[in-house]
Amino acid sequence: MQEFDIAVVIVTYKSAELTVESLKSLHSERLSGLKIRAVVVDNASGDLPAIEREVVANDWSSWITLLSAPKNGGFAYGNNFGLQRVFASGMPSYVYLLNPDAQVRPGAISSLIDFLESNPDVGIAGSSFENLDGSAWPMAFRFPGLVSELIDGLQLGLATKLLKRWNVAMVMDDINRPVDWVSGASMMIRPSVFKSIGGLDENYFLYFEETDFCRRSKLAGFSTWYVPKSRVMHIAGQSTNVTNYSEQPKRLPAYWFASRRRYFAMTYGIFNAMLIDVVALFAQFVGSVKRAALGRDHTSTPYYIRDLLQHTVLRRRNRDFPPSRSPDFSNQAH
Repeated sequence: MQEFDIAVVIVTYKSAELTVESLKSLHSERLSGLKIRAVVVDNASGDLPAIEREVVANDWSSWITLLSAPKNGGFAYGNNFGLQRVFASGMPSYVYLLNPDAQVRPGAISSLIDFLESNPDVGIAGSSFENLDGSAWPMAFRFPGLVSELIDGLQLGLATKLLKRWNVAMVMDDINRPVDWVSGASMMIRPSVFKSIGGLDENYFLYFEETDFCRRSKLAGFSTWYVPKSRVMHIAGQSTNVTNYSEQPKRLPAYWFASRRRYFAMTYGIFNAMLIDVVALFAQFVGSVKRAALGRDHTSTPYYIRDLLQHTVLRRRNRDFPPSRSPDFSNQAH
């Protein structure tokens, strides 16, 4: 492979051991001939000393930069913090966002680069995933909207089948395909995307930031593709303690609802966001009645209706949406 400069950004928060394992997987790819440099950002969690000990012990200091963010500003904030160091240190060929609870399998990075090199009109490429036990998790996503909220709330077999084309989650096959968005756990991005739209929106503390980033990229003319040949092991939920698919649903934190609210308002406007919430509340109520009747309350996200009522844009106090906040990379990326 032609020598490309690949800049990896990993944001950690109380995930030191996982971050070290992720770095080990990157080191293996470096040994295969890839030119990789990594920036690890600790979002003020105290992870850095433990990671630094491993970096020194493994003699990785030449390719890893460790940064301590002044605050825990969230996933978007941490990535932007790392991206600023990346561009200040020299223009990369590609930027690769990788979760601390993710490990690249052999060829995962080169597969994404090969695809982007062969498709210069594509701005973002995402991987397929596997779980810790090696089972496949081949998912990509559509942009959420009114119909997807209806599907999610009702959870009725017939409705889900009839409205399948609007469902957010898509089970993918082994063919490269354009999608609306891919998981930020493994996302390869052209620097020109950052030049055009800036970084991730720091108004999202956690969740929906990669959805919003891919949406803004699409509006700027950059498509997003799912590349199944790139395989990454992702221990879902380990870095956030929310989306662990092997366990019973957990109550969602307030920042999830805040991110959801912002995404719908910024994407569709306040009025349509209000309509979406009305539909979501109706669908969740009907769905909860059905699940209770079938004795399946344990499959519901705890307190979802109560929390949505608390955080809905229908409440006037929840309608303050500051403009997108991210660094301007237009004078750096090219």
